[in-house]
Amino acid sequence: MYISRFLPRERFDDLIEALRAAGYPIVGPQVHDQAIVFDALNHAAQLPIGIVDEQSPGRYRLHASDTNRYFDWTTGPQALKPMTFVPRETLWRSVRQPDGQLEFSAEHADMPQTAVIGIRACDLAALAIQDRHFMHGPQSDPYYVQRRERLFLVAVNCMRSSDTCFCAATGDGPKVHTGQDLSLSELDEGFILEAHTGQAREILASLSIGPADDEQLDRAETGIKQAADNQRRSLPAGPLQEKLVGAVDHPHWQTLNDRCLTCGNCTAVCPTCFCQSHVEEISLNGQETRHDRQWESCFNPDHSYIHGIVIRAERPQRYRQWLTHKFGTWEEQFGRGGCTGCGRCIAWCPVGIDVTEELAAVCSPPTLTADSGGSPS
Repeated sequence: MYISRFLPRERFDDLIEALRAAGYPIVGPQVHDQAIVFDALNHAAQLPIGIVDEQSPGRYRLHASDTNRYFDWTTGPQALKPMTFVPRETLWRSVRQPDGQLEFSAEHADMPQTAVIGIRACDLAALAIQDRHFMHGPQSDPYYVQRRERLFLVAVNCMRSSDTCFCAATGDGPKVHTGQDLSLSELDEGFILEAHTGQAREILASLSIGPADDEQLDRAETGIKQAADNQRRSLPAGPLQEKLVGAVDHPHWQTLNDRCLTCGNCTAVCPTCFCQSHVEEISLNGQETRHDRQWESCFNPDHSYIHGIVIRAERPQRYRQWLTHKFGTWEEQFGRGGCTGCGRCIAWCPVGIDVTEELAAVCSPPTLTADSGGSPS
């Protein structure tokens, strides 16, 4: 059971101070290099006040608005992934001893308890998928687990959607459903706070604030509904696994040969992608070796390199692998698709490839055209 309270806008710094008093360094959204990213947060003035984002295929821009809202934007290039599954980290080291033996020592993740403000519903849904892979699988990942268990999550219900959002189609947003400690809905005059965990209830109690009234609760629900209604992208009717696996020879895949750069941007910004590679860094004198794990992308030819052969040598094959796995065969692994509708892969694709359009094309029968002499295209 959760409790809700209303925090006036001018008291948002009280929430930050309450989190700090509970022992949390705080990370929150800020504008850096013309994008909204997460960074250390000390006070509300650092938040993207009055900033809205404009997103479309291959385009991300920030603009000043005439509001004083802190969270009137949708997503930046980051989700929670870099905080739990970091882009590159050392797992262990080995050092040659005077007698020639090797001594191995494990590296340990070292992240303090951290409160993250500004997480969205799509990001929490992605976190649940990563939890299932890294924490609840046959072998848990201690590096991920250590970071994950130290997070206190303050989520935001989205009141607007960008052109690239489709979380309503995946069923993951725009309202926060699960995984948050504390959630907030932003109104012009302040914030409706909902505590979902014991520690969150203690933090709310420390603020000594009253409940939100019915009119404020109605406005928050209306704003969330409008955010869902404004989303115009959708997914083909399911089940997608059967359609995508059956479309392995669809001629539309070949059109990606002239469009997809295989740069891997889509996998880097995707909050659920977790492919990785492992590398050894050897010191110049050969006495020490460091074993690192780093993000990998299925758009990299090396990702399908087996015994001297690159299995997916062509660009359309790599895009087909990513799309089929993300929206189809993930069902076998996680009981759901691997997309949470955040739309980052659309906005941050340098050529503006839209996964929803590609899905619609490959899930439809090939068309016969006169130009193709009656052949499918």
